[in-house]
Amino acid sequence: MGHPPLEFSDCYLDSPDFRERLKCYEQELERTNKFIKEVIKDGNALIAAIRGYSSAVQKFSQTLQSFQFDFIGDTLTDDEINIAESFKEFAELLHEVELERSMMVQNASDLLIKPLENFRKEQIGFTKERKKKFEKDGEKFYSMLDRHLHLSSKKKESQLQEADLQVDRERHNFFESSLEYVYQIQEVQESKKFSIVEPVLAFLHSLFTYNNLTVELTQDFLPYKQQLQLSLQNTRNHFTSTREELEDLKKRMKEAPLTCKLPGQPTIEGYLYTQEKWALGISWVKYYCQYEKEAKTLRMTPMDQKPGAKQGTLDLTLKSCVRRKTDSIDKRFCFDIETNERSGTITLQALSEANRRLWMEAMDGKEPIYHSPITKQEEMELNEVGFKFVRKCINAVETKGITTEGVYRTVGSNIQVQKLLNAFFDPKCPGDVDLQSSDWDIKTITSSLKFYLRNLSEPVMTYKLHKELVSAAKSENLDYRLGAIHALVYKLPDKNREMLELLIRHLVNICEHSRENLMSPSNMGVIFGPTLMRAQEDTVAAMMNIKFQNIVVEILIEHFAKIYSGPPEDNTAPPIPPPRVTARRHKPITISKRPLRERPVFFGASVGESEGEYDGVPKPRSHSEKPIITRPPVRPPDPPCRTPVPQKLEQKPDLIAGAAEETPSSVVASRTKFFETASRRTSNSSSPQGRPPGDDS
Repeated sequence: MGHPPLEFSDCYLDSPDFRERLKCYEQELERTNKFIKEVIKDGNALIAAIRGYSSAVQKFSQTLQSFQFDFIGDTLTDDEINIAESFKEFAELLHEVELERSMMVQNASDLLIKPLENFRKEQIGFTKERKKKFEKDGEKFYSMLDRHLHLSSKKKESQLQEADLQVDRERHNFFESSLEYVYQIQEVQESKKFSIVEPVLAFLHSLFTYNNLTVELTQDFLPYKQQLQLSLQNTRNHFTSTREELEDLKKRMKEAPLTCKLPGQPTIEGYLYTQEKWALGISWVKYYCQYEKEAKTLRMTPMDQKPGAKQGTLDLTLKSCVRRKTDSIDKRFCFDIETNERSGTITLQALSEANRRLWMEAMDGKEPIYHSPITKQEEMELNEVGFKFVRKCINAVETKGITTEGVYRTVGSNIQVQKLLNAFFDPKCPGDVDLQSSDWDIKTITSSLKFYLRNLSEPVMTYKLHKELVSAAKSENLDYRLGAIHALVYKLPDKNREMLELLIRHLVNICEHSRENLMSPSNMGVIFGPTLMRAQEDTVAAMMNIKFQNIVVEILIEHFAKIYSGPPEDNTAPPIPPPRVTARRHKPITISKRPLRERPVFFGASVGESEGEYDGVPKPRSHSEKPIITRPPVRPPDPPCRTPVPQKLEQKPDLIAGAAEETPSSVVASRTKFFETASRRTSNSSSPQGRPPGDDS
């Protein structure tokens, strides 16, 4: 139950009951004063914590801004450009968030602390001063009254009249002090309802407005996040593909370091012993040999020349290389070669079994016993059997596996793959395999197709055009990328172009079912980039270009209809795109340069100020200005709903004028409209009772 009102008439009587009721008011005043002190203390702590958090975020933003990605190679992919710019975008986004927060913190003191301090000092402090005057005048009055009552009646009449006048004067002063004190303490008791709540309301509004601005910023961030996640996933796929090739290169480097040479160096070099026939029998002569795989030239420099011998360096052209059977010679680690310059075979001895394997791999050596038909040179070309195999694989995949999740990405069993290849490429009956049979699952068929394409003696897109294709994929001009690749496709040999069209058409069909099989053009590029293209040299630099091989295949899939509609007008050189006012280039994804939303201003004006006008700018009261007590609305306006509930409202004449106003575009805007509407209602006495807050919008 609330305090009973203090009647002004009680001030004259100054009864014990009046004093008791006044004491209750004083206790409530002291409790309010203590509460305001706590609010100011905790509010300052909250503002300081927000400032500290904001400072930490800004430092974090500066750290992100200062870092710049370095990269391997001479060009970045579009996805890598997005990733390289991501930290800068993050920093700009955090800076924008902290700019909004700093505005909120700067207004926090004016919105919360200063109004409360003003109320405590000016209103409560002024009331305490009134109390002191009331107590002082009361003590003076009752002291004089006590002396006056003890005056002797034998005093002169003039003295008694003078004493009566003094008592009446003090009684009047005490009565005025009591009236002022009672008026002031009741005014504070009533005005605190809005004078304390209003600053907290304004502060919370600014805080929640900032939080909602952050929500809107999160909505703006979502498209950027999704695009960046896609770039990250594509880059991770490229990395995985490149890593597999690099691991294979590293393994081969460990086992056979001499087979991994940079351009311009011999493919393999080292010491070999040659079997030579002399007059007195057979002897083994030591040579230092250097073999160049591309030219198939073998240079042999003798190391153990006998005195008087005039044998010099031999330059031979290799025709073939075959491992020597162990039971055909009493020496170990031997292999035979045939050259154009010498008739018959030349038997060479390596330094170890591993060394012999290196030389044979470099010379495309053959085993004396055939193990896998797919490794035979004549069957690793784009011949009729190969085309038949590819068509049968494509038909099988499109018939029974085109919607299989992860088709071509899921790897089949190596044993089953070799079994299928041996059966299909059997020289006795090549191609006599039914891939529609249940004996062959989709994983085995797709893995066999990839194995065949990867083990061709030359990739489908040829070594000759490899550098030009990679260079086209590295171009920043999107039109040039497409035009150059379009032209280079028609520079392929006829068989290669036919095979490429057959495969790309198939991959387009696969990607059309990406909802079921989850295989996009980017995913297919990662799988078939190293399959259809590869560098002639095995180097780390070549492996780092695999991501651009993937992009070439991705472009072929995405622009299949255009590329295979016919050759460009002039296919002797990659076409240069027509001049544009601004060249169509890849633009990195960004969020910092997006169109900014309209920002609602913070609620800081007092309710009902400026004759109902609300400009949204915080206007703290001065120290000498008393708070204006205004009549609250008959019915408090309802806050805006998060989820609008459809209601059938009768259209009133006074609502038609407000129907043309702009509908708030967000929760923040609607809440700003709500506070603006509430402020106007308090000062507009003509507002109808019970009118919903959204009616004027």
